[in-house]
Amino acid sequence: MRTIADINDKISHQRAVVCTVEELKARVADVGVTQAAKEVDVITTGTFEPMESSGAIINLGHTDPPIKIRHCWLDGVSAYSGFGAVDLYLGATQVSESADGEEMRERGGGHVIANLIAGKPVPLRALGQVTDCYPRASFETTITRDTINQFYLFNPRNLYQNFIVGVNGGDRPLFTYLGPLQPRLGNAVYSNPGAISPLLNDPDLQLIGIGTRIFLGGGIGYVAWEGTQHFPLQRRLPNRTPIGPAATLALIGDAKQMDARWVRGCYFKGYGPSLMLGVGVPLPVLHEEVVARCTVQDQDLVAPVVDFSIPRRVRPTFGLVSYSQLKLGRIVIDGKSVRVAPLASIFRSRQVAVELKAWIADGAFMLTEFVAPIPADQTFRPQDVWGSQIAID
Repeated sequence: MRTIADINDKISHQRAVVCTVEELKARVADVGVTQAAKEVDVITTGTFEPMESSGAIINLGHTDPPIKIRHCWLDGVSAYSGFGAVDLYLGATQVSESADGEEMRERGGGHVIANLIAGKPVPLRALGQVTDCYPRASFETTITRDTINQFYLFNPRNLYQNFIVGVNGGDRPLFTYLGPLQPRLGNAVYSNPGAISPLLNDPDLQLIGIGTRIFLGGGIGYVAWEGTQHFPLQRRLPNRTPIGPAATLALIGDAKQMDARWVRGCYFKGYGPSLMLGVGVPLPVLHEEVVARCTVQDQDLVAPVVDFSIPRRVRPTFGLVSYSQLKLGRIVIDGKSVRVAPLASIFRSRQVAVELKAWIADGAFMLTEFVAPIPADQTFRPQDVWGSQIAID
């Protein structure tokens, strides 16, 4: 029906018809898939959720005399400095340290990244390896996003296509990457926003590949590669959506363009810091099948209920539950009614899709052809330790 070039021509003349994925689902209910596919050019999706496999590349610029940084702290958070002399990588989950080196787990790299994006000053302390070309041994300063050179997010794993529901069948509270899980099935937590989530509306990644332009943290970003732990061979329902964690994407974007509304540092009690991030993906309506895939509803999507009280790589599950059940706020496990809460902000996920829609409708965001597909046959390999006995507390 259309090409990316056709759609971009309409965008450039502000004639493109753009719908959020929720609007598209409602339109299909009124007029059907075929008619909706004729009317709509672009469908926008979005999510706003914790994405802990995120981080920022920072280039500080050279001091006088120059320094070859080998240890560096930004507002007490250690940044990796094992490549260029003044290049850093700041991980979102790296914890803050006190002056004497003690971990302060309530703040971390995600908070520093968010502060820099917000334009706030960040103290920096660096130690160098003294060489003939880099004679300086240390320095301290304060940086902002305007006083550094490159500042971009490079996130090795974002946008899980699906995820799990965490519960705790044990007899003590557990503090996890899903947040606190109360004992004896006291609560359940899920992460993915369901039917508005980007990758659940393109389950086989036919529209998304390396080079796809996206909304990232309130700025423009791109799909850089497959994400770590990418597992497209996850078992799937007849509608091609996975029953658990599946595809992931590595994302990149200029943090100097980003907006503090869509990048927030966060902290999980007893677990550590992370980063809340808004990501939106446009889906071009190239043919009718694109719309058909986007009609998926929360009742058509499932996630496994996983018991975190068993400290193993493969944990037992209580079966599958639909996202429509999760969004009711309670599910039934072994005959017990369990309250449920999402980690993703459903409201902000919707707002990401709305914001991206406005960008496209205003002609400010053009679509891109991807230059290579995301692998569809990637296996997920565990890591085993041989020759030693592992004790599990």
